[in-house]
Amino acid sequence: MTSDSPRSSSGSSSRLALHWQVLIGLALGVGYAWASIQFGWNSFTLNYIQPLGDIFINILKLIAVPLVLFSIIGGVASLGDVKKLGRLGAKTLGLYLLTTFFAVTLGLVLVNVFQPGTGASEDLKTSNRIRYELWRDANGIEVLDNLNVAQDPANADLVLNIRGQQEGMNAWVADKLNKAENASNSGPLQPLVDVVPKNIFKALSDMAMLQIIFFAVFFGIVLVSVEEPKRGSLIRAIDGLNDVFVGMVWMVMKAMPIFVFALMAGQIVKAAGTDPDKFQELLSFLLRYGLVVVLGLALMIFLVYPIIASIGIKGMTPRKFLKAMRDAQITAFSTSSSVATLPVTMRCVNGNLGVSERTSSFVLPIGATVNMDGTSLYQAIAVVALAQFHMVDLSFAQQAVIVLTATLASIGAAAIPSAGLVLMIIVLESVGLNPAWIALIFPIDRILDMCRTVVNVTGDGTVSALVAQSEGELNPSA
Repeated sequence: MTSDSPRSSSGSSSRLALHWQVLIGLALGVGYAWASIQFGWNSFTLNYIQPLGDIFINILKLIAVPLVLFSIIGGVASLGDVKKLGRLGAKTLGLYLLTTFFAVTLGLVLVNVFQPGTGASEDLKTSNRIRYELWRDANGIEVLDNLNVAQDPANADLVLNIRGQQEGMNAWVADKLNKAENASNSGPLQPLVDVVPKNIFKALSDMAMLQIIFFAVFFGIVLVSVEEPKRGSLIRAIDGLNDVFVGMVWMVMKAMPIFVFALMAGQIVKAAGTDPDKFQELLSFLLRYGLVVVLGLALMIFLVYPIIASIGIKGMTPRKFLKAMRDAQITAFSTSSSVATLPVTMRCVNGNLGVSERTSSFVLPIGATVNMDGTSLYQAIAVVALAQFHMVDLSFAQQAVIVLTATLASIGAAAIPSAGLVLMIIVLESVGLNPAWIALIFPIDRILDMCRTVVNVTGDGTVSALVAQSEGELNPSA
């Protein structure tokens, strides 16, 4: 497979590097989306351009699932020592939880410093506060502060107007609330039950990644006990299948700029519709909130992870680390999916950072499933910003609850559909806030999702390199 390496395939001086091709595709996609909205091309874009982006996502997911399965089986079998597997698993989960904890804490620091939810007009914040108090009282939620705006005689008419408004709940919000309720009502050990698949073929079909990982680890452990020569034959066959799927990744990468163009154009047109000014009503709040989130994510990508990598990995520099993860970061931004990006992440970590395939095949699939650094940071900022927007003052203790809830729930929420939004609902409810508020930040969620996926993928690469360093399985390339 060496002749097909990304470096050799795109190393010709006459050919533009892949990451530049992808960035051009992104820019052209944004430009085309603007033109589509302005000139009324939306129907054509959604019918004939967007499907190419959907095909790209489907292909990456198609490759990612068997790649996770075969890479973990091969990685576990190659370890040959169950004790080493346990040590590797403990290091992996410990580091992922540690980085998630740090990300949540950073998010809370930023949202308290910049306070994006306090910039709205007093009239709007007063109305939001009254709606919150009415919801709180109707649902028997514990009072979080001593403010009672709804009981102020000066606001009597406003309270009557708000009471008279029938605030319906759209199907999207109701669906997320239902999933969060199911997750909250389950027993304390239900996440462990959900990890064990009843049918591996159904798990593969549903892309239930935690269940696939469980089966792969179980299969790999048992494979170690199979006597030779059968074990060697099986391992070689699995390694061969893994190489095939890696080759499929490199083939898809050649057409990636075209797919990225279609993906960006379709997503922007779908979000904006025919009205470029659709988000004007909450634009001020959303802009401030979005900028704080992007700042936090940027600090994680360009400062925190590179510093951690340079401290924990011998011979690593921040610049070298960022260059090594570049293709994976661009793919993550385009797809908004850690799982879909997994094949590219593996290629970057193995080829550029020098992490052994034995380590990366175990650490990265777990990270793509449970590591939610970017998501957790964004949720910490979102919860506090929404509270500020509704004039709810969260105490230090309540914000500490946010840190713990977001950190611990990030693992359990991994197997839940729409895990990021479901996790936010859980965090909102943990501090007595209205979970339906997630609808307020939904208009820019897609853009922020692209950015936080970059953080998640970068965190996966960082942890895999640290684990490899600790296991003596890191051989940085020149």
